[in-house]
This record gives sequence, C-alpha cells and structure tokens, in this order.
Amino acid sequence: MTDRLASLTEALLSAATAAGADAADAIAVDGSATAVDVRGGRLEQAERSEGIEIGLRVLVGKRQACVSASDTSGRTLTEMAERAVAMAREALEDDSIGLAEAAELARGWDLAALDLCDHTEEPAAAALEDDARRAEASALAVEGVSQCQSASASYSRRRIHLATTNGFAGGYARSSRSVSAVAISGEGLKMERDWAAESRTYQSDLPAPEEVGALAGARAAERAGARKPKTGAYPVIFDERIASGLIGHLLAAANGSAIVRGGSWLRDAMGEQVLPKGLSIFENPHRPRISGSRPFDAEGLPTTARDIVRDGMLMGWTLDLGTARRLGLRSTANATRGTSSPPAPSVSNIALTQGDKSREQLMEEIGTGLLVTSMIGASINPTTGDYSRGASGFWIEKGEIAFPVNECTLAGNLRDMLMRITPANDARAHLSHVVPSLLVEGLTLAGE
Repeated sequence: MTDRLASLTEALLSAATAAGADAADAIAVDGSATAVDVRGGRLEQAERSEGIEIGLRVLVGKRQACVSASDTSGRTLTEMAERAVAMAREALEDDSIGLAEAAELARGWDLAALDLCDHTEEPAAAALEDDARRAEASALAVEGVSQCQSASASYSRRRIHLATTNGFAGGYARSSRSVSAVAISGEGLKMERDWAAESRTYQSDLPAPEEVGALAGARAAERAGARKPKTGAYPVIFDERIASGLIGHLLAAANGSAIVRGGSWLRDAMGEQVLPKGLSIFENPHRPRISGSRPFDAEGLPTTARDIVRDGMLMGWTLDLGTARRLGLRSTANATRGTSSPPAPSVSNIALTQGDKSREQLMEEIGTGLLVTSMIGASINPTTGDYSRGASGFWIEKGEIAFPVNECTLAGNLRDMLMRITPANDARAHLSHVVPSLLVEGLTLAGE
C-alpha cells in the first residue's frame, strides 16, 4: 500500500509540473477505522470507514493553492493539478511561501525505533463490541451509578506518504486502539457525569476494558451531590487529566502563527521567564509508540527534540517554514497539514518537568481550595491572556476532599497563573502531552 501511495504522490507532482507549477508537494493518506458504541447492554452504533485521500499544493512564483480529492484516477490527478495552478495564479503573493532547501530535508530516519504501528491483526467489530460491553458493565457495577451514557471501543490504522518536487519522499504508518466509558450518577436534576478513556498505539498495551469502565463509574459516583463552592480567591489544583489544557494555552501562545499575527499574549516574551524557575517544557517527537511522534514534518524536515521552555525561560516559537521566514528565523520542523490545507506549525509530544510531591500532598499544603477535574466552555483572550472557564471538581478542606462541586467559574490571567504553578508527580508517561496535576495559587473563584 505504501508503494501505491508513493506512486500517487509522484503522479500528482508530475501532473503539477506539466500544468505549469514552479514547485509542488503532494500527500496521500490511506486509512481504515472501526468504532463501536453500546448502551444498555445493546449495540447502539457501529461505524466503519476506509479509503484514500490525496492532496496537492502547487506554487507559482510566490503564490500557492491547495486541492484535494478521494478519487485517484489519472483524469482526476490531471484535473486537480490544472485547477490548483489556475487557483494559484489568482492568489495573493506571499514572500514566505516556498519549499525547503534540498540540504534541509530529512534523510535516513528510523521508523523501527519509533514503532508507530501495531502490525498484529486488526480486531473484528465483534471484539470491539465485547470491549465496549465489558466497560459498560463495569461502570454500571459501581455503587451509585444509575446509568452509562455510552461505552465505546475503536481501532484505526493510517498510512501517509509525502513527496515534494525538491527531492523529498517518505511515509509511515500509525495505529490506535481505544476504549472509553461515560457514567452517570444520581437521577433527574441531580445527575452527575464523568468519564474514563484509554488509547494506545499497540493493542497489547491497552488496559482491560473493565478497568476503564470501573474508573468512569467511580468518578461519576464520587460526584453525587455536587454543589456550588464559595466565591473568593483560593488555590486551585488542576487534576492531571485536564492540566495539559493549561499548558496547552502556553503552547498555543508560542505558536508561530499567533506570533506572526501579533495576537499572542507571549508575543514579546522570547527569552523571558514564563514559568517558575526549575520548570521546563521539552518536546520530543521521537518517543516510541506515542501518538504525536513522527520522523519528519509536513514539509519534509527532520524532526528534533528541543526545549520550548528551559528553566522557566521561553526558548523559542513553534515554527514551520512560512512562519519562520516571516519572523527571520529557522523552522523548528513543526509543520503539520491535511490533504486540503497548506502547512501550519503545531507541537508534537511535550513533557513538563514533574514535581516531587503527589497531588494529595499538594492538597495537604493548601488546606482549603478547589480540585478541578473537569472544564466547561472557555473565554480566553489570546492577546491579553485573560482567562475565564467553567469548572467542576471537589472542594478541599483541611487538606482533604470535603464534597463535590459544580457550576463555578475560574478567572485569572494566564501569564500570572503560569508563573505561580507547582507541579505534582503524577503525569502519565504514555500520553503525548505528559503534564502532572498543577497547583495554581490565588485564582478567583465564582460560586455561590
């Protein structure tokens, strides 16, 4: 199949050159996915998708255009190229557009070391259904759980191949196997919901469905009787399963696209302290069996490990070739793209420095405050960093969980919040974003 994808991308490049393109890159993606949902012990939905998508980006001078299709006939490839060239000639000029220099391109990567695809037999739909049933049954077996909103299991495998007119050609495959459950406790207006989910590259690494279902049920049962917390300024602990979202706001603000637009609250922060001393954010796109790993980026550049933040200091932006040229910098090989869009910068796998205390020890230290386990909605100003989000979780008194809470709002400024974080030591190593629970001092909490 990879040979077929390679042939398709080469045919697209030939068609683009024949149509008058000065340069081009082509991407072909082949994939299959199966997902099964159960509810009430019965099959609720089963989906199967498979097919090939192709994308072509052409450059005519300093103009570009992208087209995509799911038909791979020779006639379609020719029409795609002709249409793309015609579109590019009408596009606005952009001096940042252009392929990489030949010397910059990735060479000789080690796919075996990345281990991104499970080559064991694809699970049958019946096996996925069995996983979902087992997860649901375990959730329902938890005392206090009134129903299971859904239980799901899925499997996907995808192959991708990229080729460019400047001499790059390469591809790889990746797979994913997952199981999840959403449980509900209580009845009527007092219902509370929570969830659990696990996903792995290799099927053999996935936890048992019973573990996932039982965790979803336990979490939902713990939320029974939730009420609004007090209004005031309190320390807040972001639970590990949502803490990566807080770090995600920093990563988004350090994205080259936001910096180029001038719409980032970090736009003048290069080389400045953005986290407490001792904390770093390390990007490593070469972790084996991790969903964000990749041997090269969407422009054919070799991916490398780097510090985004080192000892609290912001070391650099996340860049593709276009944003790098606009800022007078070099690409960090973080380009991503789909079949119908041009490259754009995005991070891969990241890890925040972990602390030396457990979440429970952080709770003991703050005495009184809020443990947040779920976020609802968002009102975040990307230019100023002003932050306001709905939240639910558990109220902490005397260092211990006192009662579940809901319908509250957290407010602050991201620049200030991130300078006051204290990490726990509970990050899960198998995730693409390895971020522990985070204590943030002095957030404004609106409750009753």
